[in-house]
Amino acid sequence: MKKRDILLAGGIVLVALVMLLVMHVTGETKGDQVQVTVNGEIYGTYPLEKDQTIEVTEGEFHNVIRIEDGQAYMEEADCPDGYCKEQGRISGQKQTIVCLPHKLVVEVIRQKDTDSKAVDDDLVPDTIAK
Repeated sequence: MKKRDILLAGGIVLVALVMLLVMHVTGETKGDQVQVTVNGEIYGTYPLEKDQTIEVTEGEFHNVIRIEDGQAYMEEADCPDGYCKEQGRISGQKQTIVCLPHKLVVEVIRQKDTDSKAVDDDLVPDTIAK
């Protein structure tokens, strides 16, 4: 290898590291996220890659959404029917948890990726009916 090739490779590595650092500092994330809406208004958007607990209290209603291991689920809800806790864990695009009495929706959203098409986009149904 020539000295010029080594300098070129070192420059490419340096530029890649700087870009990675800038993306990390600005908080840019490309992973899937969970969006929580209450009464049609966005309450918050949270990354699926970070384990956390989200407490939603609106008036008399209280819900606790848990994100762990890349999945979100309703951990607690003081609604009368409790169906939202039975909806299980969600992690894929177009999956939702709905608490009708509280008008709360937990939805997985995918960051826009123009370079590739998501593999599971065609595999997830638009609706589920029993």
